[in-house]
Amino acid sequence: MKKLIALMVCFSTPVLADSIPDCGLYLYAAKVTRIIDGDTIVADIDLGFDVWRHDERLRLAGVQTPEKNEPGFSESSNALADRIAGRSVYICTVKAKRSDNEVRGGFGRYLATIHYEGVNINDWLLLQGYAIPYED
Repeated sequence: MKKLIALMVCFSTPVLADSIPDCGLYLYAAKVTRIIDGDTIVADIDLGFDVWRHDERLRLAGVQTPEKNEPGFSESSNALADRIAGRSVYICTVKAKRSDNEVRGGFGRYLATIHYEGVNINDWLLLQGYAIPYED
């Protein structure tokens, strides 16, 4: 039988322990507040101890989706919005190779993998054909 864990920080309903990704210190609960495009979101991030980072732009690590005015832009953006907009998710930020800092992309956005209901959303975008692999 799977053990339930009630998270009081961001989630109003219990979640299964096996749906929590293993990111170590780089795991955060977050609420997706807006979808910018198929590979960029805005989220409120729970840092713990009643400390929140609001309106943080996150770049989905390892994926590239069409830009505005390119074919497939609306499809990838809408698919991502349908899946996670307004929802509580887990984010795993990317650790820098030579330090304990988290990596930021070209526009100052943290690079992250998004997890929702036990699914790696970055991988889901690739599997559904909404994104192609991207080396950050």
